[in-house]
Amino acid sequence: MLSTKSQITTGFLLSLSVALMLFAAAINAGAQGRSAMSEAERVTGDTFTISVRSPKGANIYAVSRPSATMMEAIDKGLTDLFAVARKNGYRKHLNYSDYTVFIAKADRTKNAAGEYSPDIAVGAAQYAGTQYDQGGYIYAAGMVVYFDPSAFVIAEHTKNFNRVSDVVRYEGEHLVLYFNDRRRYEATKDHSKGGGHPILQ
Repeated sequence: MLSTKSQITTGFLLSLSVALMLFAAAINAGAQGRSAMSEAERVTGDTFTISVRSPKGANIYAVSRPSATMMEAIDKGLTDLFAVARKNGYRKHLNYSDYTVFIAKADRTKNAAGEYSPDIAVGAAQYAGTQYDQGGYIYAAGMVVYFDPSAFVIAEHTKNFNRVSDVVRYEGEHLVLYFNDRRRYEATKDHSKGGGHPILQ
């Protein structure tokens, strides 16, 4: 049987060990968060100076403070995503806090048909030469920029917030598949060969 002094020492060492593991995890999470931020800034050319949480706990970084309606639309998109994911038998990565949403400045607010469509211009990459190619770049409603933490970027909206919810759900589909069904993720991770959203029905 351990002496009282030994018990205290052992307890202290265990507490110290747990504290160090938590500290290391926090440092690692912080580094991953900075990597996601760097990638979002590289893709959009924006600087995300605003950091907030949605009412349900999603992490939001934005170029300007998002409205309450915008944040509610993000939560609705995630709620819809989680419901359809469960319907398809997926269970991993279905918490609001699992997701980070970067809200960037829109590079355009109307599409070719003149409809309200805040989108982000990104390099054409695998879409070069497809119908989406606008001369070396494409306009994207949203784009996954990181997996751990799960992060995607969307454009600022001032109206048509149903579109925000749809974009959040659709970008989230890629991330749900990444964590739950890697084969299906690989088959649907981009739309350069056709296909689109919704992926999950």
